[in-house]
Amino acid sequence: MTKLISIFGGVALVATFACSQAETPAPAQPFVPTPPAPPKVYTFTEKPIWVDEFDIPGLPNDKFWSYDVGGSGWGNNELQYYTNADLDNAHIENGVLTIEARKEPTGARSYSSARIVTKGKQDFLYGKVEVRAKIPAGRGNWPAIWMLASQSDYGSAYWPDNGEIDILEHVGYNPGVMHFSIHTKAFNHVINTQKTATTRMDDFDKEFHVYTMEWTPQYVKSYIDGKLYFTFENSGRGWEEWPFDKKQHILLNLAIGGNWGGQKGVDDSIFPNKFLIDYVRVYGLNP
Repeated sequence: MTKLISIFGGVALVATFACSQAETPAPAQPFVPTPPAPPKVYTFTEKPIWVDEFDIPGLPNDKFWSYDVGGSGWGNNELQYYTNADLDNAHIENGVLTIEARKEPTGARSYSSARIVTKGKQDFLYGKVEVRAKIPAGRGNWPAIWMLASQSDYGSAYWPDNGEIDILEHVGYNPGVMHFSIHTKAFNHVINTQKTATTRMDDFDKEFHVYTMEWTPQYVKSYIDGKLYFTFENSGRGWEEWPFDKKQHILLNLAIGGNWGGQKGVDDSIFPNKFLIDYVRVYGLNP
């Protein structure tokens, strides 16, 4: 009898131990946070998707370029009249495009010049734009390499609501100071909120330099001769700050005077004044 009790007691102990084991919770696993995704690295095509090397003498290629024409002041009280396909103001020779401003009465203005644009012929969404150019010196001139929207999708005003990217601006009364700017509804010079960077280059009028703009869904960056000097990030707060998800086109022009370029008057001894462009190359954004 004693032996049976002992065996039974042993079974009871085993059962109790098994129940205890079953009710013990598994140890908690340590929390391992998911690392944030690395920022996307944007790259561009090795070869240009569009290029103008200006290797055919005469007027700019009309398959690529049109002309903004007139002497309205262009929103900045500028003094020049932009002509239409006039070799005196826009011509190609020895592989270089010359945009030339001249002191001559034209269309009720005292100066003639040219403003050529790719709108409707070569419009781009994202990519890298490279322009090799020699910038003219002279008080009162205002050369520019820039981009504007090719459509009006945002807001009630084409400008600034749809954005402007200034790849290079230079005003002759401040020689050697190179400007890169962004204009949008939220950030523009009319309300003194424009996003601008400057860098100095003393041989701007003596040597050709490469002016580059990179444009992706996340940022716009500017370089001169491969050196970064401006970055504008997409804040994600809407088109008022970032309308740059629509196509834009390229503009090349040489303005005279105006609200900015003419702040210290115009030196008429600089004419004819010549803005030289060796090439324009556009590289696509890789997927």
